[in-house]
Amino acid sequence: MSDSPPSEPAWYCLKAQTKREAIAATHLRELEGVEVFCPMLRYRKATRRGKVWWVEALFPGYLLARFRLGTDERAVMYSQGVRGLVRFGGEVPPVPDEFVAALREEVAKQGQKEVLTVGPRITEGEEVELAHGPLGGVKGTVVEVLPARERVRVLLEFLGREQVVEVDLFSLLLPRKPLP
Repeated sequence: MSDSPPSEPAWYCLKAQTKREAIAATHLRELEGVEVFCPMLRYRKATRRGKVWWVEALFPGYLLARFRLGTDERAVMYSQGVRGLVRFGGEVPPVPDEFVAALREEVAKQGQKEVLTVGPRITEGEEVELAHGPLGGVKGTVVEVLPARERVRVLLEFLGREQVVEVDLFSLLLPRKPLP
């Protein structure tokens, strides 16, 4: 078995500087013979300024690049934003092509190149708790989801009566669901 790096291009996992995955990807794309895949996650988050969109790396601190390890490793390692290759001992394992293809296909389903947009998933009949406001801490059941307005109708028991109230989707605490 030879100790020389493979001469065929393969996908490898790179370590990026903290919060600089997109910068590293941009600089790597400038290198000839290097293909980059840096999937990003886009989601809305409630803040003091209101609801804002956040974009961050799907794999914080990492990105994927396809290149020839034997000839391109040095240029890749010294690209801005790159901290190094993921290694196990002295070995740099390739990432299976099938994994990268499946991930790209999942992102492409939304019509985006590298951005996966996600949102809270809530269904009718689900038990929720109001997070803040005058009814903070009150638990109820989702009666209707109004996705276009990012609102839901929740059935609450309040002052001895059941009431349906319409609340902002981001004002709910969702129960943790077990992983499949």
